[in-house]
Amino acid sequence: MQPNSFRELVALIAVIFAFQVLLTFVLVAARKLRRHPPEQHPFPRQPLPPIHDERHDFTLYMTGDELFPAMLEAIESAQHTIFLESFIWKDDELGQRFKTLLEQKANAGLAVYVIFDAFANLVVSRAFKRFPPSIRTLKYPAFPRPSQIFDFRAYARDHRKLLIVDNAVAFIGGYNIGDLYRTKWRDTHVRVTGPIARNLAEMFASFWNRNCRGRPRLELDLDLEWQSTVRVQRNDASRLVFPIRSMYLDAIERAERYVYITNAYFIPDRAILEALVMTARRGVDVRVLVPAESNHVLADWLARHYFEFCLRNGIRIFLYQGGMIHAKTATIDGIWSTVGTANLDRLSLAGNHEINLEIYNADFARSMEEIFRCDLTNAHELNLADWIKRAWYIKAAELVLSPLWPML
Repeated sequence: MQPNSFRELVALIAVIFAFQVLLTFVLVAARKLRRHPPEQHPFPRQPLPPIHDERHDFTLYMTGDELFPAMLEAIESAQHTIFLESFIWKDDELGQRFKTLLEQKANAGLAVYVIFDAFANLVVSRAFKRFPPSIRTLKYPAFPRPSQIFDFRAYARDHRKLLIVDNAVAFIGGYNIGDLYRTKWRDTHVRVTGPIARNLAEMFASFWNRNCRGRPRLELDLDLEWQSTVRVQRNDASRLVFPIRSMYLDAIERAERYVYITNAYFIPDRAILEALVMTARRGVDVRVLVPAESNHVLADWLARHYFEFCLRNGIRIFLYQGGMIHAKTATIDGIWSTVGTANLDRLSLAGNHEINLEIYNADFARSMEEIFRCDLTNAHELNLADWIKRAWYIKAAELVLSPLWPML
């Protein structure tokens, strides 16, 4: 390529990127200037019985009003150790309740360890993010060190949400800590007791020890067991290990009857999208539930770019109404389910630190299906004939923004 041609190509790419950035700002501004939505009504919820297998007990939560009291109760009942990890931890009334209780338990002599993502909490007050020495605290770095500028692994976020008490009771799912998530977001979390809680404790300790940077290491002597019916899948960006993506691919390709996916940000890569399409073409009932309007404008527009292709290939798309559905769950064929922190986008599947439970249990899958069908009562199904009639400038905006999918 001639020098002039190369400079022209670079200039063209720069112009396109600048236009994409400008369009993103316009979309964000348009949403902020739009009239506030009417008062929000409670989301539909489904009574969920406790679930058991030979060695585990599970409790599923659809609302923060049910989850957060259970988490606080678990912390209050702790006798030895408390491990808490959260992507976002708001400095509001609920966030302060968690912090105060953790301080009380640490002052009573318990080993309390806390991890949170520094970048996700930049807007949280510095005072709130200061913990007493009795609480071992790890702020996952917001920005890479100078020596890591060209190491893309250093840009990964700690997107995990975990609470493990006494290595025996664990909570995992999509809920961050804050009143916003308690009252206005629909999410899914699970409480589990049994051997898998020790595996989750070990994975908390492993993350701590790889990132503690001079802090005391967290040494655990746990009797870990291989689990055939309940497994932990952990994306580790620092080691370029991303098994959650493989877990989804394997489960989708094995489906025979149905695939029900709920996700906050549906921006699948080529392999995930092809697996969903091929599965739908085999006659499997493939349904994807996403928010009609999420908290990330760009994510919404990138997701919409996929909708027509999905609809044309037999994938049914449902848009959750009147609020943000933030769950990261799936259930397949009445036996396989997953609950965790990973979205179906590039950042979660091949970028951030994530953690999901993979569960083979018919009773658990039945509850997951009930949750999905309950959520569908508050959702609108897209129709291909109507979707392709959207305005030309909307289609153009989707096309212009589509190359940005690796950023999300």
